[in-house]
Amino acid sequence: MLARVADLGTWALVFALLGGIGGGFVNSVAGGGTLVTFPVLTALGIPALDANITNAVALSPGYAGGVYAQRRDFTGRRDLARTLGITAILGGVTGAVLLLATGPDLFEEIVPWLIFSATALMALQGPLRRLTTRARGGTGEARLPILVVPIFLATVYGGYFGAGLGIVTLAILGLMLTDTLNRLNALKLLMSLSANGAAAIFFAFTGHVYWLVGVLMGIGAWAGGWLGGKTVPHLSEAVFRTGVVLLGLGVGFAFLLT
Repeated sequence: MLARVADLGTWALVFALLGGIGGGFVNSVAGGGTLVTFPVLTALGIPALDANITNAVALSPGYAGGVYAQRRDFTGRRDLARTLGITAILGGVTGAVLLLATGPDLFEEIVPWLIFSATALMALQGPLRRLTTRARGGTGEARLPILVVPIFLATVYGGYFGAGLGIVTLAILGLMLTDTLNRLNALKLLMSLSANGAAAIFFAFTGHVYWLVGVLMGIGAWAGGWLGGKTVPHLSEAVFRTGVVLLGLGVGFAFLLT
C-alpha cells in the first residue's frame, strides 16, 4: 500500500520546510540533523513512529550528493565499498522491519533513550575522532568478516532510528581500517546512504509516510546542507555541536516527560 499524504495546514508545511533546512544545516556542519527534524515532525502532530519513518524517507536522498562528491575516494576500495554497501542495505532493511514489527508503543517508549544515545554520540564526537585518528596510524587492518559484523549491527540501528549512524560507522571504520579521513568519510557516507536509502524504500510502501511533509522537508534539507556548506568556514564546530547536544537533551527530556 502506498503511503498517505499528510492532511496538514499551510503553516505546518512551512514549519516542515524550515525544519528540513535546519536539519540539513546541522548535518552539514556537525551531524545529528535528525535531532532537529524528528521533533519538528512530532510537533506537527505526526505520531512518533510515522514521524521517524517520514524523517528517514525525507533525509535519505541527501546522502547521495555526498557520495557522488567523494566518488574518487573509492579508488582502490571499490570491492570493500561494494561489500559494505550490501551489508548496510541488509542492516537498514533489518532495522526497518524491526521497527514495524515491534510497533508504535515500544518505539514511543524508547524514543527518549534513542535520542539520548544519539546526543551522547554527538557529545563524544571529538574523542571518537581522536580515537579514529590513532587507529589509522596502525599498520594492519581487520579482516573483512570482522569488519562486516559491527557495520551490520550499526546499520540495523540506522534503519530503526538513524540519528548518529554516521558517527558510529566512522568510528568503526577508523578503528579497523588504515586510510585517510576523506576516504573513510566516503565509506561512511556510503553506509549511511545504503542503510537509510534501503530503509526508506521499504518504508515507502508501508502507509506510514507523510509524503507532502517528507518532500518539503527533503527539499529543505538539501537547501540547509548547501547553506551549511557555505557558512561552515565561519562557524565554530565545537560551539555549534554543543548547541546540538543541548537541543538533543532538551528534546529527549521532553519526550521522556510526555
